[in-house]
Parts: sequence; C-alpha cells; structure tokens
Amino acid sequence: MHNTSSDIGTVNAEKMFPRAFFFENLFFFFFRVISRQFSNPKGLQRSFSNVHGVHGKYQKYASLSFRSDLSTKTLVFNVEGTLLKSYSLFPYFMLVAFEAGSLLRALVLFLSYPFICLVGQDMGLKIMVMVCFLGIKKESFRVGSAVLPKFFLEDVGLEAFEELKRGGRKVAVSDHFPQVMIESFLRDYLDVNCVLGRELKTSCGYFLGLLEEKKKEMLNLEEILGEDSVISHDIIGISRLNSSLDHPLFSHCKEIYLVKRVDKRSWQHLPRDRYPKPLIFHDGRLALRPTPLATLALFMWVPFGFVLALIRAAMALTLPYSMSIPTLTFTGVKVAISRPKLSPSALRSSKENESKKGLLYVCNHRTLLDPLYLSFALKKNFTAVTYSLSRLSEILSPIRTVRLTRDREQDAKMMERLLNQGDLVVCPEGTTCREPYLLRFSPLFAEMSDDIVPVALDAHVSMFYGTTAGGLKCLDPLFFLMNPRPSYTIQLLDGVSGLSTCQDSDKSRFDVANYVQSEIGKALRFECTKLTRRDKYLILAGNEGITCNQR
Repeated sequence: MHNTSSDIGTVNAEKMFPRAFFFENLFFFFFRVISRQFSNPKGLQRSFSNVHGVHGKYQKYASLSFRSDLSTKTLVFNVEGTLLKSYSLFPYFMLVAFEAGSLLRALVLFLSYPFICLVGQDMGLKIMVMVCFLGIKKESFRVGSAVLPKFFLEDVGLEAFEELKRGGRKVAVSDHFPQVMIESFLRDYLDVNCVLGRELKTSCGYFLGLLEEKKKEMLNLEEILGEDSVISHDIIGISRLNSSLDHPLFSHCKEIYLVKRVDKRSWQHLPRDRYPKPLIFHDGRLALRPTPLATLALFMWVPFGFVLALIRAAMALTLPYSMSIPTLTFTGVKVAISRPKLSPSALRSSKENESKKGLLYVCNHRTLLDPLYLSFALKKNFTAVTYSLSRLSEILSPIRTVRLTRDREQDAKMMERLLNQGDLVVCPEGTTCREPYLLRFSPLFAEMSDDIVPVALDAHVSMFYGTTAGGLKCLDPLFFLMNPRPSYTIQLLDGVSGLSTCQDSDKSRFDVANYVQSEIGKALRFECTKLTRRDKYLILAGNEGITCNQR
C-alpha cells in the first residue's frame, strides 16, 4: 500500500512539474555519456584476455618486476599509458593554451571541454591541438621545456619510473602528445634516449593546429632502437591495457607488458628527491594543475581576484604601515616574521648609527615584492637595489629603488653612497627562484658593510606565480596579489661581519657570500647551488636575461 501511494505521488509530481523531470533525465543522460567516454574511450577497446590468447608475447605488467635482465634490454613504453598516473590530457593542453596563448584561448579550450568529451578521444585530441597551437610561433614556443616538465614530473608514477630506470636504452612513444610537449621533459629530466611523439604541421614558422598523420613505416629503425637491439630482438614494450598498440615500434617488441587501470591507481607519485635531474627552474603563471574543476575555479576567481589585487595594491601604496598591515591581513595577505637574537652590530642604537653606515639586509630572492614585504615587516623605509625592474614597478614602488648597472666598480660606489644615507636591501642572487634552491650569491655585498643582516624569505601561492622569465615583469606583483591567500615568511638571522674594515683577514668576499647563502639555506631548508641568473634565462627563455622583456 505504501509503494502504491508513492508511485501515485511520483506520477502526480511528474504531471505537475514535467519540465523539471525532463531536465533531470536529460542531465543524467549526458552524465552517463560523458562517463562512458572517460571509462571506455572510442577506438581503445582491447581485452587483455583476447590479446593474450592470440599473441603469446602479451604479459601482465606485474611480472616485469621479476625480470633481472632489463639492463641489457631496450624498453619501448607508452608515455600517457605507462609513465603518467593521470589519464586526462586536458591539463597539459590547458597549460599550452594559457601559457603559450592567452587567457582567451584558455577560455575557449575550457568551453570546448564538454564537446571534447562527447566526440571521443581521437576527435577530442584534434580539437585541443587546434585550439592550443593554431597561430603559435614555432621558434618562440618554450612551454614544452620551461613549463610542462614541472607538471609532468608531478604526475609520474613511482612504480613505473622504477621499472623504466632498470632498463638499458629507453624509447618513449606517444599516440597523443605532440613531440614539442614531451621531448624536453623526457630527455632532460628522465634521461630517455629517444622520444617519438606526434608531429605538428607548420607554415611560415607558425603551427597550423593540425597533427601530421601517423607514420606506419619507421625509417632508421637501428638509429631509434639501437642496432644491437634490432639484430638480437632484445626489445620489450610496456603499454596500458585497453590502449592502442598501433605504433610501429611495438611490432618489433619481443614481449609486451600491459598495465591495468587498477595498477596505476595504486601507484605513488614520484617524490621530488627521486628525480633523476632536480627541477630548479620553471616558468609560467599557473601554480595549480589545471584540471577541469580547477580551471572552472580559476575562471570564476579571475575577475574577483583582479579587483582584489588592485585593492590590495592601493592599500599598500597609500596607507601607513600601522594601517596597511592589518588591512592587508583582513584581505587574505599573510606575513609571518621571526626575529632571533641578532649580533651586537645589528642591534646598535640609532644614536650610534648617526655617523656610520646603515645596515645592509641581504635577502634571497622569491618575488619582486621581497624588499616591500621586508619593509612592511620591519615597519621602516629603506632603499632597495635591483638588477632588473620594470619602469612601472619602479614608479609604483612605495620604497626607494635603485637599479644596478652590472658594472662592479660603478655598483660598488653606488651601494657605498646609499649605505651612507641609510639602510639598504640587496638580493645577491640577481633573479628569483621558485623552487627550494638558492642560486649563487654575488659577493659584492661582502665588501660594502660590516653590518650585514641575512634575511631568509619564502613566498607561498596557490593559483598564480608572481615571477616570470619570458612574460611581462610589470605584471608580477599583480599576479602575486591575485592569489586568494598569498603569504610571506620572513626570518631575520644573526648578523654577519663583512670585509669593509677587515682587509687583512684571511676571509675573502666569496667566503662571506657563501656563508650567508648557506645560513639562509639552513633557515629555509633550501639547497644551495652554484647556478646563476644567466643559467636560469638560458634554460627558460633562451637568452642571458639581459635583453629579456622587462616592460
């Protein structure tokens, strides 16, 4: 009786609200269609039991770990099916659209996403390639080497990496990723010998947004796999179950190990300390992985974040320290400062300082806002010397900034004069570094003052990076302030004596610079390196950082 009345109630509800039930059924219909596309993409139907029954060379991936002879074999593996944990290609193409294109191009790709899911993987891939690459200049495309490696490395499965590392010669193939997106990541960071991705059509030096047809015949097979491997057939393939094995190289494999979806789900992410080559430099504005949901949140936040950044900047530029700090905290900007006991030279009274040089604050460099945040934290004005700063940033800066010339004698005289006028801030790395590493410190500061205060700085963002090597530097502060809750941690360390009055000492300016670098590294738990500004810009922008865009 209860069920009958319930059914009658449902029928009456359908009669009273026919449109509501129609849209509800329509929603669930599209949800099922999209779910099928993700769980069983078109053109990728393959049963492990079937292929194993027809071809004896197909084996389960788990049995690969019992082999002890991989060091003498050539491993041919599928990138998206074997190496990466995620099955979605969308985040990587979104990075290309946003970083190599524009916000508008990224928006077009995001709006196309539902249609991409419906049309199947092959057609969806062509749509993403068209949206992301059409009209992009081939020569200036650096996203594959400067941006994507970070996100690829964070998606590598530890278990797959361990097996591939045991192999001799490693050949990576991809049925979906263009060559320009994966080659740098695999060669430079995972030591893969050969990378074979999809080729893009070009005209007059620009990408046309079209994929070249897959080559069914592979030329120079000995060059790709190695002559010894081709002769002895010591070639092992690794791919994902239910994945296409149409690539010509798999036909030359003596054995092929297939990875199940359930296996990849249990894999761990490759820890940073296990990277074959440390990731020190990377570029791009996006700090988050642009999955569909994260991209939706991004586009919903951008209008509000832009207005919020302008409000935050206006507060910092106009209000006194006593008002700006709590007001900025209320808007989500966090500043944490710690002040351990400083050396006696750093704690001199203002009367003792009247006839002497000011304090020299030596900071590591995280963003262009480092001196400004230090000024807020200490509630005092001082001068900051910079190696490269946009004219707009110089005009808007609430503290005095002086540009260095990179001529040692001229810069030494300038810093000497500024120290006689008051306290001075310098970032001897010469450029910013996002990762937990410190670049080599220029030793010039060690000769300028005996009152050196090392300052350890670290910045945290969740959505946008406030630094760039290839973009507009004048937008760096804006992007940093657009984050929902940007934060800075500032640690004042014990004072260090310089060489200005210790010319006969055994210490050199390099010893002082290295010591200050090591102390800041210990405080932040960062690794010290000998890399320089020039190394960074050669890797990320293809220049030495002298004529880079600083507008």
